[in-house]
Amino acid sequence: MLLDTCALLWLAEGGRNLSREALKRIDNAAGLHISAITGLEIGLKYRSGKLELPALPVEWLKVVLDHHDIKAVPLDLYTCVAATELPMIHRDPCDRLIIATARANGWSIVTADTRFSMYDVEVIW
Repeated sequence: MLLDTCALLWLAEGGRNLSREALKRIDNAAGLHISAITGLEIGLKYRSGKLELPALPVEWLKVVLDHHDIKAVPLDLYTCVAATELPMIHRDPCDRLIIATARANGWSIVTADTRFSMYDVEVIW
Protein backbone atom coordinates (compact mmCIF):
# COMPACT_ATOMS: atom_id res chain seq x y z
CA MET A 1 0.00 0.00 0.00
CA LEU A 2 1.22 3.47 -0.91
CA LEU A 3 0.38 6.60 1.04
CA ASP A 4 -0.12 9.83 -0.85
CA THR A 5 1.54 12.83 0.79
CA CYS A 6 -1.74 14.00 2.34
CA ALA A 7 -2.35 10.52 3.78
CA LEU A 8 1.12 10.43 5.32
CA LEU A 9 0.57 13.84 6.92
CA TRP A 10 -2.83 12.78 8.29
CA LEU A 11 -1.48 9.49 9.61
CA ALA A 12 1.33 11.36 11.36
CA GLU A 13 -1.26 13.65 12.98
CA GLY A 14 -3.12 10.67 14.43
CA GLY A 15 -5.28 9.66 11.48
CA ARG A 16 -8.39 11.65 12.34
CA ASN A 17 -8.73 12.90 8.75
CA LEU A 18 -8.48 9.36 7.34
CA SER A 19 -11.63 7.30 6.85
CA ARG A 20 -12.30 4.29 9.03
CA GLU A 21 -11.81 2.11 5.97
CA ALA A 22 -8.43 3.71 5.23
CA LEU A 23 -7.29 3.27 8.84
CA LYS A 24 -8.43 -0.36 8.82
CA ARG A 25 -6.61 -1.05 5.56
CA ILE A 26 -3.47 0.71 6.85
CA ASP A 27 -3.54 -1.37 10.03
CA ASN A 28 -3.92 -4.60 8.03
CA ALA A 29 -1.49 -3.76 5.21
CA ALA A 30 1.35 -6.16 4.52
CA GLY A 31 3.56 -3.10 4.08
CA LEU A 32 3.25 0.67 4.01
CA HIS A 33 5.19 2.78 1.54
CA ILE A 34 5.65 6.31 0.32
CA SER A 35 7.23 7.45 -2.90
CA ALA A 36 10.51 9.33 -2.55
CA ILE A 37 8.77 12.26 -4.25
CA THR A 38 6.74 12.70 -1.05
CA GLY A 39 9.93 14.00 0.56
CA LEU A 40 10.15 16.68 -2.11
CA GLU A 41 6.51 17.67 -1.63
CA ILE A 42 6.86 17.91 2.13
CA GLY A 43 10.12 19.84 1.89
CA LEU A 44 8.67 22.33 -0.60
CA LYS A 45 5.51 22.89 1.44
CA TYR A 46 7.60 23.36 4.58
CA ARG A 47 10.00 25.83 2.92
CA SER A 48 7.10 27.84 1.45
CA GLY A 49 5.43 28.13 4.87
CA LYS A 50 2.38 26.07 3.80
CA LEU A 51 3.27 23.25 6.19
CA GLU A 52 4.30 23.47 9.82
CA LEU A 53 6.27 20.59 11.28
CA PRO A 54 7.72 20.11 14.78
CA ALA A 55 11.16 19.49 13.23
CA LEU A 56 12.98 19.92 9.95
CA PRO A 57 11.42 17.78 7.20
CA VAL A 58 14.26 15.23 7.07
CA GLU A 59 14.12 14.72 10.85
CA TRP A 60 10.32 14.64 10.89
CA LEU A 61 10.23 12.06 8.09
CA LYS A 62 12.70 9.79 9.89
CA VAL A 63 10.58 9.77 13.04
CA VAL A 64 7.25 9.28 11.24
CA LEU A 65 8.51 6.56 8.90
CA ASP A 66 10.17 4.67 11.75
CA HIS A 67 7.13 5.01 14.03
CA HIS A 68 4.70 3.69 11.41
CA ASP A 69 7.14 1.24 9.79
CA ILE A 70 6.81 2.95 6.41
CA LYS A 71 9.35 2.33 3.67
CA ALA A 72 10.32 5.05 1.20
CA VAL A 73 10.43 3.77 -2.38
CA PRO A 74 13.14 5.38 -4.53
CA LEU A 75 12.24 6.62 -7.98
CA ASP A 76 13.79 4.74 -10.85
CA LEU A 77 14.11 5.53 -14.53
CA TYR A 78 11.19 3.32 -15.59
CA THR A 79 8.77 4.70 -13.00
CA CYS A 80 9.69 8.23 -14.06
CA VAL A 81 9.06 7.41 -17.71
CA ALA A 82 5.80 5.61 -16.81
CA ALA A 83 4.61 8.78 -15.07
CA THR A 84 4.96 10.65 -18.38
CA GLU A 85 2.91 8.01 -20.17
CA LEU A 86 -0.12 8.32 -17.89
CA PRO A 87 -3.19 10.05 -19.33
CA MET A 88 -3.07 13.81 -18.73
CA ILE A 89 -5.89 13.73 -16.19
CA HIS A 90 -3.53 14.95 -13.50
CA ARG A 91 -0.83 17.48 -14.35
CA ASP A 92 0.95 17.57 -10.96
CA PRO A 93 4.26 15.74 -11.60
CA CYS A 94 4.56 14.63 -7.96
CA ASP A 95 1.13 13.01 -8.02
CA ARG A 96 1.87 11.41 -11.39
CA LEU A 97 5.02 9.85 -9.88
CA ILE A 98 3.04 8.59 -6.88
CA ILE A 99 0.48 6.99 -9.21
CA ALA A 100 3.22 5.46 -11.39
CA THR A 101 4.95 4.06 -8.29
CA ALA A 102 1.73 2.42 -7.10
CA ARG A 103 1.02 0.97 -10.53
CA ALA A 104 4.57 -0.36 -10.94
CA ASN A 105 4.30 -2.22 -7.63
CA GLY A 106 0.65 -3.26 -7.79
CA TRP A 107 -0.22 -1.23 -4.70
CA SER A 108 -3.36 0.62 -3.75
CA ILE A 109 -3.06 4.32 -2.85
CA VAL A 110 -4.47 6.04 0.21
CA THR A 111 -5.40 9.57 -0.90
CA ALA A 112 -8.10 12.22 -0.77
CA ASP A 113 -7.49 13.18 -4.41
CA THR A 114 -10.51 12.00 -6.41
CA ARG A 115 -8.60 12.20 -9.70
CA PHE A 116 -6.39 9.25 -8.69
CA SER A 117 -9.38 6.94 -9.25
CA MET A 118 -9.32 7.81 -12.97
CA TYR A 119 -6.11 5.80 -13.35
CA ASP A 120 -5.77 2.03 -13.31
CA VAL A 121 -5.04 1.90 -9.57
CA GLU A 122 -7.07 1.02 -6.48
CA VAL A 123 -7.78 4.10 -4.39
CA ILE A 124 -8.59 4.05 -0.70
CA TRP A 125 -10.28 7.24 0.46
